[in-house]
Amino acid sequence: MRVKIILAAVAGVALLSGASLAGWNEGGGEQDEALKLKPDLENGLEVYEVCAACHLPEGWGKPDGTFPMLAGQHKNVIIKQLADIRALNRDNPTMYPFALPRSIGGAQSIADVSAYIAKLPMNPEPGYGDGKDLALGEKLYKENCVRCHGDNGQGIPEKYFPRIQAQHYKYLVRQFEWIRDGKRRNANPDMVKQISGFSDKDMRAVMDFVSRQKPPKEIVAPKGWENPDFE
Repeated sequence: MRVKIILAAVAGVALLSGASLAGWNEGGGEQDEALKLKPDLENGLEVYEVCAACHLPEGWGKPDGTFPMLAGQHKNVIIKQLADIRALNRDNPTMYPFALPRSIGGAQSIADVSAYIAKLPMNPEPGYGDGKDLALGEKLYKENCVRCHGDNGQGIPEKYFPRIQAQHYKYLVRQFEWIRDGKRRNANPDMVKQISGFSDKDMRAVMDFVSRQKPPKEIVAPKGWENPDFE
């Protein structure tokens, strides 16, 4: 019942503000506004304290896939996803109340926290799959994913294509499945079409391969790193 009340309240806010159920990347609203603002990293840290309860102080999320690693993600991608959640373009009941303006602030706060998260070093030990079909995963990745996500999952920030390398395997599988099966409303329609024929085995293989792709060393934390901003 509490979740239903929260969703109804959020829906009301969105309708009152003129928010629409936009598609993949129609832009407008807070997304465009936040992209134009100069980030304040000090405020970004304060805002991130709200996020850290689930995504952890390091931004590494959880290997079981309940929460994704945010650290090292492209700023533009984070801005888009936050704006989509707030505008009800992406369904995320768990995150809705924490992403609302009354919880973290307006467009400036979106810009601030996105820049802060983007600068966090990535987890050197993300969650992987069973490693049984990596050759198949590599083949599928090269045939289907490189154009948008890059040769090893680094993404293309100016096109809002996310960094998926070294993301937790179980989170990747969940998002892939939702996109393939039409359950993620802000998914890129080109991707939906591209992966529509993937079997569950294909999905697991390619996401296991992606989770093992290595980011540049300079954006990966040493093992055991703890965020000094939370000491």
